[in-house]
Amino acid sequence: MDIKEAIKERHSVRQYKDIPIGEDERKKLASLIEQCNAESGLSIQLVCDDTQCFDTFLAHYGKFSNAKNYIAMVGKKSLADLDERCGYFGQRLVLEAQMMGLNSCWVAGTYSKGKCKANIASDERIVCVIAIGYGENNGSEHRSKAVEKLCDIAEADMPDWFKTGVEAAMMAPTALNQQKFTITLDGDKALITAKAGPMTKIDLGIVKYNFEAASGHKC
Repeated sequence: MDIKEAIKERHSVRQYKDIPIGEDERKKLASLIEQCNAESGLSIQLVCDDTQCFDTFLAHYGKFSNAKNYIAMVGKKSLADLDERCGYFGQRLVLEAQMMGLNSCWVAGTYSKGKCKANIASDERIVCVIAIGYGENNGSEHRSKAVEKLCDIAEADMPDWFKTGVEAAMMAPTALNQQKFTITLDGDKALITAKAGPMTKIDLGIVKYNFEAASGHKC
């Protein structure tokens, strides 16, 4: 599976098999997280075999089961783009995990910050977590807005790389499937912006990573 296939095949999964993540996969994730932290300045952490973080009413209401492993997206409070940065590097990890055969789900509200076992310094904030493991299923494709609602460039006028990036961006997970982002083309550079809304800055990072990974062009 390559990155474009991972973008297409990856869907949110809330029900997991009651088995631990394999040692090889843990090592690969730990190495990738170390790389992401070095590049981003974040303090991303992999937490495994924690039965408490998702032991909340909202998690049960959200139909999470056997969600015992997660990636905690943590960073300095002083970072102006902390939420976006977490979305960007978190999505990189999500897609790499998909290529390893692991399923995932972005979670911003239906987990317990108080029970989360990530190490969070006084000058840091946990932005969200990403549930990860072997899914009971592969999830289902989310509905997307029409391309003209998300991009002001007519499809006939899109360069091939830009069209590839837009298609990948449309497949990106967003909070409540709100897709409050817009994509435009400024010369030979794509510009992606987010409207106001819950978790839209995290979404912006996720969307940007999908676009860049598929198109090969930086935003």
